[in-house]
Amino acid sequence: MKQETLKQSVVKAAKGLWIAFPMILGTILLISLISVLVPKYFYFSVFSKNSFLDSFIGSLVGSISAGNPITSYIFGGEMLKQGVGLTAVTAFLVSWVTVGIIQLPAESAILGKKFTILRNISAFILSIIVAILTVLILEVLV
Repeated sequence: MKQETLKQSVVKAAKGLWIAFPMILGTILLISLISVLVPKYFYFSVFSKNSFLDSFIGSLVGSISAGNPITSYIFGGEMLKQGVGLTAVTAFLVSWVTVGIIQLPAESAILGKKFTILRNISAFILSIIVAILTVLILEVLV
């Protein structure tokens, strides 16, 4: 009985993956295209010195950016070297990893539209809160 259930589960998972494969491939291609089209200096020119505004802009830019987390950390380090504030960089990094505007169509097809929208909105808001709290805690500790 257990082997039959396992076999059915594997077949169902494989079918779901096969159905999702074109969306996943399209998402990867779209991410690659946007990463090439948006120049790096764009990110450096949009930040001010206002912590709340910078965290909002950082979250917004991070939400529409895409890539693996390792790339975002390197990019965040370069942003800090260019004089972008820590609040903006933190919000950028958190939203880069947690918010997925580019992946929205594929994610909503797989996980459901309502769940995807609520997850992305909450991740966006929390990325701003996390950025501000992180910098405030660092200022107290250092």
